[in-house]
Amino acid sequence: MVVTNATSSAGRATSLPAHELDAPPWLRVESTLMATANAIRAAYDERLAPLGLTLSLASLLSYIADFGPINQTRAAEHLDQGRAVTGTQVDRLQALGFVERQPDPDDRRVWLLAITESGAELAGSIAEVDRVLRAELRAGITRSERQALAGLLIRLQRNLHRTTSPPEPS
Repeated sequence: MVVTNATSSAGRATSLPAHELDAPPWLRVESTLMATANAIRAAYDERLAPLGLTLSLASLLSYIADFGPINQTRAAEHLDQGRAVTGTQVDRLQALGFVERQPDPDDRRVWLLAITESGAELAGSIAEVDRVLRAELRAGITRSERQALAGLLIRLQRNLHRTTSPPEPS
């Protein structure tokens, strides 16, 4: 497990460089963010494994439970992933009996994703796993600290969207 802080593996305090730019790459804020995101995903995957799910599958199932029936494109956009990946996830959830595809009454070319009864029960279990893990992750972090962090992360995301250009049409 990677932990980026000012404590050595032996538990002794270590000195950090005077400025973040002088730090090695693994101590820079971006690396810390990526390591933290990976650790959070791994924690969710571990907690959801007894339910036979990953964080990706649980997120899709929970979204359908909360906002369904919805079309696959909308689900993919909400989860910020491709339609093909979402389609593979839907196929898996459908094979397990947790979601079903229903015809869209407004557009015969489109299928809507709807939760099944067993999927709704599983969504309740997912919510409980999420509640417990979030409480553990937030231990010792105040609401105002979480709000400040969220604000900084949103600003970082906006900066990223401004600096990354969409792919050129071919």
